[in-house]
Amino acid sequence: MLVKVALMSLLSRRITLGLTVLSIAVSVFVLLGVEHIRKEAHESFGRTVSGVDLIVGARTSPLNLLLYSVFHIGNATNNIDWQSYQHLATQHGVAWAVPISLGDSHRGYRVMGTDTGYFEHFRYGEKLRLAFAEGKPFEQVFDVVLGSEVARKLGYSIGQKLVLSHGLGKTSFNNHDDKPFQVSGILKPTGTPVDQTLHVRLEGLEAIHVNWQNGVPLPGRKITAEQALQMDLKPKSITAAMLGLETKLGTFKLQRQINSFKGEPLLTILPGVALAELWQMMNTMEQVLLLISILVLVASLLGMGTMLLASMRERIREMAVLRAIGASPWFIFLLIEVEALLIALLGVCVAVLGLGLGLGLSQEWMSENYGLFVSATFLRLIPWLCSPLSLQVFVMGLVPALAAIVHHSSQPEFKPLGDLKNGRCGAV
Repeated sequence: MLVKVALMSLLSRRITLGLTVLSIAVSVFVLLGVEHIRKEAHESFGRTVSGVDLIVGARTSPLNLLLYSVFHIGNATNNIDWQSYQHLATQHGVAWAVPISLGDSHRGYRVMGTDTGYFEHFRYGEKLRLAFAEGKPFEQVFDVVLGSEVARKLGYSIGQKLVLSHGLGKTSFNNHDDKPFQVSGILKPTGTPVDQTLHVRLEGLEAIHVNWQNGVPLPGRKITAEQALQMDLKPKSITAAMLGLETKLGTFKLQRQINSFKGEPLLTILPGVALAELWQMMNTMEQVLLLISILVLVASLLGMGTMLLASMRERIREMAVLRAIGASPWFIFLLIEVEALLIALLGVCVAVLGLGLGLGLSQEWMSENYGLFVSATFLRLIPWLCSPLSLQVFVMGLVPALAAIVHHSSQPEFKPLGDLKNGRCGAV
C-alpha cells in the first residue's frame, strides 16, 4: 500500500520526477563508470604479461620501457645492439630470451619483429600460452602472424597478402609494397595488446629495410624480395628483449649485471615492479576521480531532497486527504522516504542501462586507441554502491519527511474517515 501510494504521488509530478531521475542517473553513471574502468584497467594491464622475469631495453625510465615493450604504447629512446642481445641471452641463469623489434605498422596496428621463441615462451593472464585459431607460426621470411583483433577488424585470412608501412601512423606514405607479407597464422583472442599486433620474423623486418636509410628509401636502389632473401638478414639491433630465468633467486643479481653492462647503457626491469610503480603514480588521480564522482552523486541527492522539500507546499491537499483517511504522521514520514528511495532506484536503473550500452559500444574504441580491454560486465559493483547509496538517500529524505510531519502536526487534527489499511471508509 505504501509503495503504491508513493508511486501514484510521483507519477503525478512526472516532469520534476524525470529531471531528478536523470540527474541521479548521470551521477551514478559517472561513479560506476570511473570505478569499473579503474578496476578493468588494473586487470587488463596485470594480465598482459606473465612468466617473463626481466625485460631489457635501452636506458630510459622503467615505466617507459614497460609501456613500449609490453603494451606497445610510446616509443623506445634507442635500440639494443644485436651483439649485446646475444651476450645477454648466453648469461648464466638465463633460460630463454625473446627479442622484440618495433617501429613499423599496418593500417594503424603495430608490427612486432621477433622469433619463434615468442610463441613458445610468452605467457599472459594466469601463465596461459598463445594459441592459434588458424594456421601456424611464421616459417618463411615474409610470413606474418596476426592477432585476433587485427584479423577480425581487417578481414584477413590464411594465405592473404598484406603490405607493411614504415612508422606508426594509421596513414603512411612510406609503404613497403615491394615486399608483401603472407598471413601464416591467426592467434586466438587473449584480451591483451597481442590481439592488436602483427608478428613477423626479425629477418622480415631487415628485408624490407635493406634499401632504406634514416626512415626513407634510398633513390635508385630498388631491391626486390627475391634479392633481399639472398642477402645477410641478421638484425643489427632490436628494441627490447624478454628474459626468462632458470631460478628466481638470481633475478636481482642478473638485473644488476645487465644494468652495469659496459657494452652500452641498458636498463633491466621486473614487469611486476614496474607495473606497481605505474599504479602508484596513478593512485592519486584515481582517488581524485572517485572523489569527484562521489561529490557529483551527493549533489544530485541534495537536488532530490530539495525537490521533495519544495513539493511539500504543493502537496498540502494530498497530505490532508491522507490524514483524513487515517494516515498517521509516521505514515507520512515513511511515504516521503519511500519516494526518495524509488527516485534513487529509478536513477540507478537508468544509469546501469546507460553504462551497459555505453561500454558495449565503446569497447572496440578503447581497445584500439588505449589498449584497454574493458568488459561490459559491471554488475558486481552494484552491491558496492547500494549500501552507501541507500544510507545517503535516507539521510537526504529526512529533511522533507520531518518537514511534512511538523507541518501537518501543526494543522487541526483530522478524524479518520475510514481504514487506510484495508481501504474501507466509514462514517465520522
